[in-house]
Amino acid sequence: MSYSGSGNTGAYGGADRGDVPPHAFDPDREPELFRGVLTRRVFAFLIDLIVLSVPVVFGYVFIAVFGLLTLGLGWMLFWLAWPASVLWAIVYYGASLGGPHSATLGMRVMDLELRTWYGAPGYFVLGAMHAVLFWVSVSFLSPLIVLVGLFNGRRRLLHDFVLGTVIINTSVRAPLGQPARTF
Repeated sequence: MSYSGSGNTGAYGGADRGDVPPHAFDPDREPELFRGVLTRRVFAFLIDLIVLSVPVVFGYVFIAVFGLLTLGLGWMLFWLAWPASVLWAIVYYGASLGGPHSATLGMRVMDLELRTWYGAPGYFVLGAMHAVLFWVSVSFLSPLIVLVGLFNGRRRLLHDFVLGTVIINTSVRAPLGQPARTF
């Protein structure tokens, strides 16, 4: 009599040997999920850049006016502006990519959504790290970061590979039905 295993198929339907689940989004089976993603990401980035810049500009203007009113004493707050700008960007990306839509405001306008490679939605730390790695990679490899997306089927950029994320086109996904009203 031979032992055929415990019968436990694991969380993903495979044998419970640490099998890795397949990618949730296959560009061969669902090419429409990745159609136009790179172009949309560029425009989403520009929209997000405006969203990030408006409060920062208001902050600098406030400090400048406050400095005039306090005869120069308020200008000592300028040293806080840059760290506050970085913190604002990290919180914005973390909260929006980790929010219920898994997308920043620009991504929502452009019908994009962040998912992990296995299909789960984003969360705060993943969104914050996505922003940090994006800005670091752009700082060092500016033109090359977009070229990486041209040579893979999922249109992933360098920081997407590092974090295990995928940006998909949500305009082709089936809309969810509205919940029934209970009065």
